Amino acid sequence: DWDVGITIDMLELANEIDIAVLASGDGDFDLVVQKLRDSHSVEVEVYGERTLTAASLIQAANRFIPIEGPLLLS
Repeated sequence: DWDVGITIDMLELANEIDIAVLASGDGDFDLVVQKLRDSHSVEVEVYGERTLTAASLIQAANRFIPIEGPLLLS
């Protein structure tokens, strides 16, 4: 499952990075985002389409950047 691979990569690199960027709206990532922030002092930016991004993920991130306008496929 690709979610697990992304999560493992994020945690393995946590001590080497200052900012993590996640392009996903999947609420399953909220726990790893919170862990990066709380245990590793990593800032996390989440990019996603607002209506398709889980509220828990938006709340867990330091910053949420909506993908909108010309960046969206029609």
